[in-house]
This record gives sequence, C-alpha cells and structure tokens, in this order.
Amino acid sequence: MNLNLRNAILHNVAGNSQDELKDTIVDAIQNGEEKMLPGLGVLFEVIWNNASEEDKQEMLQTLETGLQ
Repeated sequence: MNLNLRNAILHNVAGNSQDELKDTIVDAIQNGEEKMLPGLGVLFEVIWNNASEEDKQEMLQTLETGLQ
C-alpha cells in the first residue's frame, strides 16, 4: 500500500474552518504525541509556502526567540 502521508493530512483538513484548524493545532500540541508531529509539519509547510517574505522573517524571528 502506497500511502502519501502529506496528501492524507492535507485531505483530512481540506475545507476546515479557521476554528477547526486552530483546534487541530492546539490539540496536537497539547496532546504532545510524537505521531502528531508530521501533521504539524505539513501544516507548517502550507503556511510557509503561502507566506510573504515579511511573514517568513517574522516566523523565523519568533522561532529563534522561542528556541533561546
């Protein structure tokens, strides 16, 4: 069976409202389960690919600050 995890994750959240997406993200973070990390990674990939250069810089600054 050839499962494309990225496509499966995108399919599962396609058409979700902002509230539903927020609930998905918050649940994944609060749950702390390792199996949720790929899903968060795919969602971050969507954010990154659709962000302006200014938004990307802000995300990088936030990430850098959070990792200190």
